[in-house]
Amino acid sequence: MKASLIISTYNWTEALNLCLQSVIQQSRLPDEIIIADDGSDNNTRELLKNFQSKTKIPLKHVWHPDQGFQLSVIRNKAILVAAHEYIIQIDGDLILHADFVKDHLVLATKGKFVSGSRLLLPPNFTTKLLHQQKIPSNQTLLLAGDNRLNGIRIPFLTKHLSPIYKKNKPFYVKGCNMAFWRDDLFIVNGYNEKISGWGKEDSELAIRLINYGVNRLFIKFGGICYHLFHREASRNREGLNDSILNETLRTHKVRCEKGIDSHSLDEIIVFSNS
Repeated sequence: MKASLIISTYNWTEALNLCLQSVIQQSRLPDEIIIADDGSDNNTRELLKNFQSKTKIPLKHVWHPDQGFQLSVIRNKAILVAAHEYIIQIDGDLILHADFVKDHLVLATKGKFVSGSRLLLPPNFTTKLLHQQKIPSNQTLLLAGDNRLNGIRIPFLTKHLSPIYKKNKPFYVKGCNMAFWRDDLFIVNGYNEKISGWGKEDSELAIRLINYGVNRLFIKFGGICYHLFHREASRNREGLNDSILNETLRTHKVRCEKGIDSHSLDEIIVFSNS
């Protein structure tokens, strides 16, 4: 099985550089890296040009002009250009544990999608990492974190807990740490592009996948990642996004009207090293 790793980003090269360092240190490398870039300036492109010389992993930089917070749109474009059957999705403000990709692939199961957690790194520690641009040991990251349970890896427990952890909250997901079968995303038409700005796009997608019959596994004590601190994005559209999510719940919708099929490969801007 081959996997595409999609990394969303917007104008934060210091964080993205740390994220990419952690990607090329994986015990099981992804088969391609796709940067889902929501309109960053040329600094991100220059970083990726430099990064390409450090790895043989195919890299695609999917970009569109900055039109505000359009995470659903850029993720759909990245999904459309993905070459492989399994998609692991993260944000570019994460440092990955060396077994992150491996843990996700061990849990990959037909008829399921996966969501995980992240360990939150505090402001002062984040500032130090961004300045040094070096990834410390997993133990150092764990001890620095605010919610350390999310940084503990116990592989033999992961598979046993995955169907039952947070079972009473089936739509609880973290878009920064998810994985899907590409075919399932196409059936539900990917992310709902009526949702813009911060919030709810990941949960609304999860609801439609579950409505289709693809249920969630939760990757606990595995798929570990460390979240670099930043200020929260504006939540001025949270109410509107909530109403879209609630409509999806009420109508048992499977396929969104405005999703992946709004795009064609011909119109997507992709910078590639493969």
